[in-house]
Amino acid sequence: MSADREVVFVVDDDAAVRSSLAMLLKSMALTVDTFESANEFLQRLSADPSGCLVLDIRMPGMSGIELQQQLKQRGCPLPIIFITGHGDVSMAVHAMREGAVDFIEKPFRDQDLLDRIYQALARDRQRRRAADETVHIKERFATLTPREHEVMQRVARGQANKVIAIELGLSERTVEIHRARVMHKTGARSLAELLGMVAKLGLA
Repeated sequence: MSADREVVFVVDDDAAVRSSLAMLLKSMALTVDTFESANEFLQRLSADPSGCLVLDIRMPGMSGIELQQQLKQRGCPLPIIFITGHGDVSMAVHAMREGAVDFIEKPFRDQDLLDRIYQALARDRQRRRAADETVHIKERFATLTPREHEVMQRVARGQANKVIAIELGLSERTVEIHRARVMHKTGARSLAELLGMVAKLGLA
């Protein structure tokens, strides 16, 4: 499995279902990878897969629910869409409480499944963009000097320059310079944007 490409992973023990779903998804120019068991999927799982998972809720060996739990334990955020039979709806509802994004009952229309897949893929793209943004923010904050970091933390607490100057034994002008450097280095265009970055990194 490549972590660089967006893939719809299909895990179902029914070969006919896997084949039909693969044909459907490929006809929509989606990249698809199929697996006949949860164990096979786990064995080939990359560290950070991109895309979504279409998963049969009932399978021999490890069930779809058990696979979901395994992925949760591994910290894998891949969006999951469960395929369920009529008697499995309560299980699917429980799975959604555990983090699945959706479920669809058999028999289902192709378009209904595609709609759910497109939504799941969009959700995963948004997650990856947010993760990339957090990495970039961390890199910018890492360029702050220890003193600039001290000033940044006090600014984030809402302290005025005068108070920061007294606490750190600096002149107000020096605090203003450090504050300006913090804004420049972090790329924050406003105090609100700086506070948002601080909150995202858990530095408040």
